[in-house]
Amino acid sequence: MKTMLAIISNALCRMTGRNVGARVVVSRSFADFTPQVTFDIKKCDLHRLEDGPPVKAELTREQGLQYYRTMQTVRRMELKADQLYKQKIIRGFCHLYDGQEACAAGIEAAINPSDHLITAYRAHGYTYTRGVSMKEILAELTGRKGGVAKGKGGSMHMYAPHFYGGNGIVGAQVPLGAGIALACQYQGNNQVCVTLYGDGAANQGQIFETFNMAALWKLPCIFICENNKYGMGTSVERAAASTDYYKRGDFIPGIRVDGMDVLCVREAAQFAADHCRAGKGPIIMELQTYRYHGHSMSDPGVSYRTREEIQEVRTKNDPISMLKERMLGNNMASAEELKEIDVDIRKQVEEAAQFATSDPEPPLDELCNHIFYNNPPLEVRGTHPWSKLKSVS
Repeated sequence: MKTMLAIISNALCRMTGRNVGARVVVSRSFADFTPQVTFDIKKCDLHRLEDGPPVKAELTREQGLQYYRTMQTVRRMELKADQLYKQKIIRGFCHLYDGQEACAAGIEAAINPSDHLITAYRAHGYTYTRGVSMKEILAELTGRKGGVAKGKGGSMHMYAPHFYGGNGIVGAQVPLGAGIALACQYQGNNQVCVTLYGDGAANQGQIFETFNMAALWKLPCIFICENNKYGMGTSVERAAASTDYYKRGDFIPGIRVDGMDVLCVREAAQFAADHCRAGKGPIIMELQTYRYHGHSMSDPGVSYRTREEIQEVRTKNDPISMLKERMLGNNMASAEELKEIDVDIRKQVEEAAQFATSDPEPPLDELCNHIFYNNPPLEVRGTHPWSKLKSVS
């Protein structure tokens, strides 16, 4: 078939008088690609478990394209947020997720849409994988009415069905996650709650208290520590006597996972979800990952680590590049096809940014909505403190 197409293409070139460089490019058909490949993946470290996640992972072409699009979308969205922040269009707190995309994509691929997820303030990636559009995310970052929280939550407080944020207090979402898991257990719906926190929160006392209650009541809770090596500007080695975060539950089983490999994350998260659904109680996952940006936009990210360190991770262990190389190397996609996806994502990001910068801000009379159930009037002790304020848009 390829030979025949080449003959036809050459004939058309001779008939039209065009040179070989101007040939009509004939797209490859789906039949040309490998539909499914089994990959070797890194073995997880185990704590209080005899068997762990598999060391081989099957990937279909459709799954690979989906994971690639998801991770690339999160990456491009975060880079656009970085740009808008530097233009002073996004203000306040903003914690970017680029570098950690395999965590969000892999977890979402392993759980059900009806399962629950709660995380810390580095939440843009999970907001997207839980079903919120780029337009709603970027509009929330710019404080616009079309944002997922109507422009009043900002970077740290985005929500969606079965997604509970985005939480600004370090480690405080972990007890909430256990509470959600308790509700799942009480309702008997066979759902689980994925409760995420970072290495910077891992020494919080409330996390250990939550571990105890979750183990005592055998709650269907997957505790996940996203270990990106630095809590703000402090390396894990300087902050923790033991950096084996997957063992921190002591009496709770744990696994340590390569968080830069979307397939490793998917298989481990599936293993953890099955563990919880089987009534075995909670489990702890440590995802070894890396953030490319600083802790927040006020942190250049190079005062406590070198540019060479960041570049080495980008070169050798980037999650998007890893998946791309697997797919290209095993004939699961073409470079042209992935490039088309990249172009389409860039276009969507620009459209989302346009919306986020043109959509109006919420009116001031909505400032206190969604705080009280019945939306009481804005007056406070007979005064109207917002009367002197004006919307910039």
